[in-house]
Amino acid sequence: MAQRSIEILIGRLITDEAFRNTFRHEPFAAIGAFILAGHDLTAIEISAVTATPCELWEVVAEQIDCRLQKVSLQSIGF
Repeated sequence: MAQRSIEILIGRLITDEAFRNTFRHEPFAAIGAFILAGHDLTAIEISAVTATPCELWEVVAEQIDCRLQKVSLQSIGF
């Protein structure tokens, strides 16, 4: 089950702007909320994802079609 959860987490990091921003500033709070939402992550997966430079998630997010992005209302002035 943990493999599926890490796939979902990575997907959120590249498609959900608000989640990505939270992760950038408070990675363990973002991961904690993700786990509380019912996802399982191993300690190794948590360590690996937090060791990955946050810039990577931004670069990947910029490369995918914007129709796949969940845009934060904060980014458009709300």
